[in-house]
Amino acid sequence: MEGEEDYGFSEEEDYYYADDGDSHDGLADNDDSALQWAPPKGSTTKVITKESLLAAQREDLRRVMDLLSLKEHHARTLLIHYRWDVEKLLAVLVEKGKSCLFTEAGVTVVENVDDEVPPSSSSTITCDICIEDATADNATRMECGHCFCNNCWTEHFIIKINEGQSRRIQCMAHRCSAICDEAIVRNLVSRRHPNLAEKFDRFLLESYIEDNKMVKWCPSIPHCGKAIRVEEDEFCEVECSCGLQFCFSCLSEAHSPCSCLMWERWSKKCHDESETVNWITVHTKPCPKCYKPVEKNGGCNLVSCICGQSFCWVCGGATGRDHTWSRIAGHSCGRYKEDREKQTERAKRDLYRYMHYHNRFKAHTDSFKLESKLKESILDKVSVAEERELRLKDFSWVTNGLNRLFRSRRVLSYSYPFAFYMFGEEFFKDEMTDEEREIKKNLFEDQQQQLESNVEKLSMFLEEPFQQFSQDKVMDIRMRVINLSVTIDTLCQKMYECIESDLLGSLHLGTHHIAPYKSKGIERASELSSCWNTKLGSTDEYLPSGGTSEHDRPSGSGSSDDSGCSYRKRAKKEGGGFFDLNLPAEIVDRN
Repeated sequence: MEGEEDYGFSEEEDYYYADDGDSHDGLADNDDSALQWAPPKGSTTKVITKESLLAAQREDLRRVMDLLSLKEHHARTLLIHYRWDVEKLLAVLVEKGKSCLFTEAGVTVVENVDDEVPPSSSSTITCDICIEDATADNATRMECGHCFCNNCWTEHFIIKINEGQSRRIQCMAHRCSAICDEAIVRNLVSRRHPNLAEKFDRFLLESYIEDNKMVKWCPSIPHCGKAIRVEEDEFCEVECSCGLQFCFSCLSEAHSPCSCLMWERWSKKCHDESETVNWITVHTKPCPKCYKPVEKNGGCNLVSCICGQSFCWVCGGATGRDHTWSRIAGHSCGRYKEDREKQTERAKRDLYRYMHYHNRFKAHTDSFKLESKLKESILDKVSVAEERELRLKDFSWVTNGLNRLFRSRRVLSYSYPFAFYMFGEEFFKDEMTDEEREIKKNLFEDQQQQLESNVEKLSMFLEEPFQQFSQDKVMDIRMRVINLSVTIDTLCQKMYECIESDLLGSLHLGTHHIAPYKSKGIERASELSSCWNTKLGSTDEYLPSGGTSEHDRPSGSGSSDDSGCSYRKRAKKEGGGFFDLNLPAEIVDRN
């Protein structure tokens, strides 16, 4: 089900319907005026490409820099420490003050460090790391006040970058938690390893994705090189511009109304050998000699293993081969053994329960595989109907109904794994009494059955050969499809409300998060603009350059978008010139 594109329908093709009741007869008297086009709304989720990643990062950087009057590298250190959560950063600022905010993040803002008596180029210092003398030109003092020779600093930076700690490289001094100035790191490392300096910058840039709970890489395979940013709730389902629909929280396929934890267990249960083992437990018994599973294929309770051992099928005990129609020679197992019987019955019950939910889950999931064929056949019927001399010329109700059919089947499909765990004993065994569980189960199944019944009705009407019907019969099918679409949307909403309020509301709602239901389907993320012209600080500037496209520009000269807005990175003098901040198409190998 990966790579689905919401079945090929855009949001502009969907209608808002007036809901006059749960019956499909509620809109029987409606005409075309009952249909209201939904005004297009801007997407709250954004696709971040390698061209727009820097712009996305600098939006948050500018907020912090303007608020606290900081340099860019200080603002980045703060945001990395607080996982790019500006609201959390502001909350700590208000609660604990600026000093505590800086200390916890390892930010040292010291003005005029040794500015009164600048060291001469001929003066020397003793490096506390290598215990050797170094001239002032070959030593570097950090903002925290610690000074070491450049060779020691460089080796320290190289080790940290190769260990994957580029985003927070601390000072070498004992018990100093200050974060080193990224410009100094870049300057010293680029002198010896230019490629490693570029890797350092890439890691700083990717921090916006790696450390930000509201931004995640698209899990497409092969990787599309894009990330998704959500604005409000991280427990949601999104669609990348590459077409992949996925759960933002766990990065697996979209599975609402099944929670992430439930879906993880269900996927494992469906793919591993647990049910095979369960079947073997129910239908076979181990040989008392070689312990291989043996299946009974006859009516006699004396069975023989391929190893030659005979045993009693009733109790599993080893016996000889002598037997009659009524008994096995020298063997009696007529006494009741309750534990063994209970174990067998429990295994059978668990297997049948799993098969019940799995069969229904698979039935609705299989309908996704028929998506292209069904869509194509229905659209062919629409084309034929449009060519006929009918009073009805608008057949958008067909595509809207088909869209609603696929969305509701998705909900139905994942509602069965939810029910399997919601009313089982794996998660909520001690949270509900048997009576409470039965009441909630009946409540949910009633809603599930109503939704399933209306979905099948909608499917039936859409598959009708309406291109051959009379005009009156086509109008009748049209109204039924419209009414059923409204009813199904309402039933889906009620099912989600039931799950969130009546089922999980009093239990582990904090553990089992459900992505909210969206009537118009999973939201397709819009691309974030990579165009900006804000000068952010003394460390870096982004200045307009020519209108050359990115593909025609040499590496390291900036990026451009379709609007003709392009930028060139001018590094600080000690930064060693221009460098490329573009991400690769694949996720880079992180040490």
